Amino acid sequence: MSDKSSSIYQLKNGRLHPAVRQVVEEYPLRLRVNGRDLATLVCSPHQVNFLLAGFFRLQGFADSLDDIQSLGVCADFGLAEVRLKRELPEKLQPTLTSGCGTGIVYNLPQQLLSESHGRQRSYSSDSLFLLLRQLTQQAEQYRSHGGIHSAAIGDEDGLLLFAEDIGRHNTLDRLAGEAWFKQIDLQDKLLMTSGRVSTEMVAKAARLGIGLIASRTSPTDQAIALCEQAGITLIGYLRGQALEIYSHPQQLRITTDRERIHGISGVILAGGESRRMGSDKSLLPIHGARFIDHVYARLAALFDEVIIVTNSPELYREIPCRKVPDIYYAQGALAGIHSGVKHAQHRHAFVVGCDMPFVSPQLVRSICARADQGDLVLPLSSSGHEPLHALYGKSCLPAMEQVLDAGRKRIISFFDQVQVAEIPPEELQRIDPQERSFRNINTPEEYFQLRGKGSGPQLAAPMPQEHQG
Repeated sequence: MSDKSSSIYQLKNGRLHPAVRQVVEEYPLRLRVNGRDLATLVCSPHQVNFLLAGFFRLQGFADSLDDIQSLGVCADFGLAEVRLKRELPEKLQPTLTSGCGTGIVYNLPQQLLSESHGRQRSYSSDSLFLLLRQLTQQAEQYRSHGGIHSAAIGDEDGLLLFAEDIGRHNTLDRLAGEAWFKQIDLQDKLLMTSGRVSTEMVAKAARLGIGLIASRTSPTDQAIALCEQAGITLIGYLRGQALEIYSHPQQLRITTDRERIHGISGVILAGGESRRMGSDKSLLPIHGARFIDHVYARLAALFDEVIIVTNSPELYREIPCRKVPDIYYAQGALAGIHSGVKHAQHRHAFVVGCDMPFVSPQLVRSICARADQGDLVLPLSSSGHEPLHALYGKSCLPAMEQVLDAGRKRIISFFDQVQVAEIPPEELQRIDPQERSFRNINTPEEYFQLRGKGSGPQLAAPMPQEHQG
């Protein structure tokens, strides 16, 4: 975010004193499309490629990045020259939007896409409050001088995209454009904004497939009506642990149990050789962080102790938890489980692989609630046993050591020597219907599929060429 310094005078104790204040930079950007002057966007001057791509997306002028043939920005003259595949309609009737940094909307709210109406959606209040905290942490400029609007898009696992601008409608354009570049599907995601929710914000969100909109302040009456029509849950005055629901309250689950699980340690296995992947899986990026960062964040919210089992602790030095090595060095996943359970300070340890970034807190709580049912609480998914997403008691250690001493490395080698409590698939699917929690990554193809990028090696969509003149 760009800002400038301005010399000011401050009144203190009845006297004026010279000072310097950071102020927001306002940037009028003239937009010329296919040789035709289209609009002047009043915006913030950073990452205008995201803003412009999102603008064309949300106005219906482009259906994909391929429809933007070229994009050049001359910062000195405040001019963006854009070439689109399709020609613009001869007659465009602009409607000025409400709010600071007045923008332009060509598709009126009456054209609101209603494809999402009737969809079965479900969101938790915990995910809302998590996204609010993450938005607040990101919005340093908003806190520093109050002249910047911020917005974020997230899911049940937290923040995916963040944007700031002097215009609140511009923040959503930026999010839409960045999602295109990063190929992030926004269907049924959550949108959170620092500003008022008005009709053009709802119209844009509906076009993106957003299922819930939340704001720190109030919505307009027409925004509420449009959310009702579009099947969007609308939240206002989201502050601290409080909120107000204006539409489709049935889609929001109130979840307040955020207490940590007592008497159980969390263990992350990060010692695999990743032979099929060809690189360390724990370090692969997704949604703005590494796999292991996502796993750690989820476990740290659940357990008072989290341990990473690794023979390369320097890779994770910034993660604030204990790192322990294999006791049976380089003997596979069973040796990693053994080390984690052995080093855990509690009698039980929930063990998960570092390549499983979609750990469900609700599912983990359900597994851990069965700690008294056996030495090993083992989920059984539609694919079979899930020993890298299971609860182990210290009572398993003698059996583990016996098979490891015998040179047997398969995790299941000791199962017949302990009491195993299996959780059947139908019980797990009531919490995690798509079994995302058990989704792990072993090959580059699986990684690209997880990121929604097909099977090729390209990690980002081709960016329309942007020139600075």
